[in-house]
Amino acid sequence: MVPDEPKLSEQYVQDSFHSYLKSSLTHAKVERLLEPEVLASAEGDLMITGPALCLYFAALRCTTVPPSVPLPRSSKSVPPRELTEANCPPAFLGFLRVWVSTVPNIQGLAPEYQHDLARVICGLQPITQPLNHAISGIAADLRAVAIEISQRRSFQDRYASDLQAALDAGSSGATLKVKTSFVPPPAYDGPSGSDAKYGPKYGAKLGSPPVSPASVFPPRSPSPMLFPHDSPALERIRQILYAALGDVLEGNTTLGRLLKCDPSRAYFASVSLAILEVGTRAVQPDGSIDGGAGMQITVEECPEALRPLMVELADIGKQVKKMRREDTDAAIEAAQRGEEPDVPRLDQLTRMLQEGVGCDRGPSAHHHNGDGGHVRRTSVQGRTVAFSNRINSLALKIYKIKTFRERQSEVFEILSAVCGS
Repeated sequence: MVPDEPKLSEQYVQDSFHSYLKSSLTHAKVERLLEPEVLASAEGDLMITGPALCLYFAALRCTTVPPSVPLPRSSKSVPPRELTEANCPPAFLGFLRVWVSTVPNIQGLAPEYQHDLARVICGLQPITQPLNHAISGIAADLRAVAIEISQRRSFQDRYASDLQAALDAGSSGATLKVKTSFVPPPAYDGPSGSDAKYGPKYGAKLGSPPVSPASVFPPRSPSPMLFPHDSPALERIRQILYAALGDVLEGNTTLGRLLKCDPSRAYFASVSLAILEVGTRAVQPDGSIDGGAGMQITVEECPEALRPLMVELADIGKQVKKMRREDTDAAIEAAQRGEEPDVPRLDQLTRMLQEGVGCDRGPSAHHHNGDGGHVRRTSVQGRTVAFSNRINSLALKIYKIKTFRERQSEVFEILSAVCGS
C-alpha cells in the first residue's frame, strides 16, 4: 500500500501564492490590463481582481493532467514541487478543485479569447467579435475563489506589499515612487482588546441569460471608501442588515462551527447571508427597502455615492424573488412528472455563501466523463456561482465602508451570542 503523500504547510502555499500574485499584478500592469493609478488607488474590486488574475495565469502555465500548480523553489538545489489534490492543505482544497475545473476551459480558448478573459477579470470589456459568452462563466469561477481569498486576514495583511511590488517593477530610481493606498481592514480583537478569540484569522470566507456585453461583463465599480460616514440612510442599511443576522443565525449550526474554527469566514458568510435575507424579505417592488419598525429606505434619500450600493441590494432582492419562483415552478413540474426535484437554486446559493464556491466540487475526477473528457457544469450552476459572487462582492463593498468596519465587533458579538460561543 502506497502511503499518503504528506500535506504541504498552509504557510508554504500562502508564500507561493503571494510570489505568483506579485508577478501576476506586474504582468497585468505591463499589458495595461491594470493601470498604475488603479494599483495605487486600490479602489473598486482590486482585492478580487488580483487573486483572480493569479489563478488565470496559473491556468495558462499549467502543463499537467490532472492540473497542478508548480511551486516556486527557494533555491536551485531544492527539488521542484507541485501543488496537487494529494498534498494540498485541507483549507485550500476547495479552491484548488474549482481552479482545476477551469484549467481545460481556459486552455481551450483561442488566444484572443484568453486575452478577453483577462480583460473581463480586470473589469474591462472584451474586444474580440463575436463575443464568447463562456468567458463570463470562467471569470465567475475565478472571481468566486478570489473573493474567498480576499476575505482571508493574512491575504489582506500582505496585499499592500504585492501591489507595491507591481508598482515598483520597471520604475527607475530617478522617477517619483508611487505608493499604494491599500490598507488592510482592522481586525477585531474581542471585547478586551487583547483577546483574539473572534479576530479574523487565516480562514475562508457568491441571473438571467446575458442580453448585452455590458450586462455579462460589468465595469469596475466605484470605491465605497468615499461614502459619507454620517448618512442616516447608511445607518438604516446597517441596522437592517444587522437585524437580519438574527434570522440568518437561528438554528444555523454551520456558522456556529465556523465561528469556532474560522471567524473570518463566519463573519463574511453571515454578512452575505444577511444581504440574501434582506433581499428576500425587505426589498419592495419599487426598489425601496422596508426593514420593519419604521426602518424604510428609498434610493432617492440616499447620498449620491451610496446609491449604487442601494441599487445593487435592491436588484439582488429582485433576483432572489425570481429565483424562488423558478424553484417553486421547477418543484411543481418535477412532482407532476413523478420525479424527485433538483436541489433548489436558492438552497444551493445559501450553501455556497456559507461554505464557499468549492462546496459543490468533489475530487477532480468527478469533473470528467468516462472517456477522460472534461464535463462542463450546467448553466444553472454557473448562474448560481455568478449570483453568489454578486452577493459576496456587495458584502466586501459594505465592509470597506468605515461605519461597518468600525462596528464589525457587533457582528461578532451577535454571532457569539446566537451561536453560543
